[in-house]
Amino acid sequence: MKKFYIASSLKNINTVREVSQDLVNRGFNHTYDWTLNDKASTLEELKTIGQLEKEAVKEADFVIVLLPAGKGSHIELGIALGQGKKVYLYSPNSEVYNVETTSTFYHIPEVEIFEGTLDELIKFVTYNE
Repeated sequence: MKKFYIASSLKNINTVREVSQDLVNRGFNHTYDWTLNDKASTLEELKTIGQLEKEAVKEADFVIVLLPAGKGSHIELGIALGQGKKVYLYSPNSEVYNVETTSTFYHIPEVEIFEGTLDELIKFVTYNE
């Protein structure tokens, strides 16, 4: 089955875990679950986590970005786009369409923007993958 990676903010740990578990229950493989990490307290820990996350994005067949996302998530988005990965961008509201606050890269063809419930997101990703 296909492999996925989820990028998001530390504030969204429970949401990331929920989406991951739902996808795993449907037969997908999670390349790396960063939510299991403790918060890095040294530069060496940051380096190790960064390397693991970079490799996980490269290994994934597709990447899900759950907004709101942090700076690391946007770097992971860039890695995914640079690798030619399909990206599903989940927005809990229509803020993603606000020209004043959105990102240019949210609106390129490789990025599929999805608004709706998390259950609807899971069904959408499952259907498309």
